[in-house]
Amino acid sequence: MVIEITDQNFDQEVLKSDLPVVVDFWAPWCGPCFMIAPITEKLSKEYEGKVKFCKLNVDENPQMARKYQVMSIPLLLFFKNSQMVDESLGAVPEHMLRPKVEAFI
Repeated sequence: MVIEITDQNFDQEVLKSDLPVVVDFWAPWCGPCFMIAPITEKLSKEYEGKVKFCKLNVDENPQMARKYQVMSIPLLLFFKNSQMVDESLGAVPEHMLRPKVEAFI
């Protein structure tokens, strides 16, 4: 399950998480964001208990988008031990996203 997060609970849900976290920065007007959503939903079920998947609406939560210099969406940021360790920009296919998730478990 992909968890909706906000500027207010970002630190708690992402930086203080015991699990590695993938954050999908998206917006409702972004077509490619809707292309990647089913992939992150599928991976969130497969890696349940190993990786936490979250999504952050950049229109409603500009603070974190600014902090992580989000210029284009969809942007997936990978966090482990409170640190951003990887990213993936654009609506990438599952076969390109899966190895990134595997690599940081």
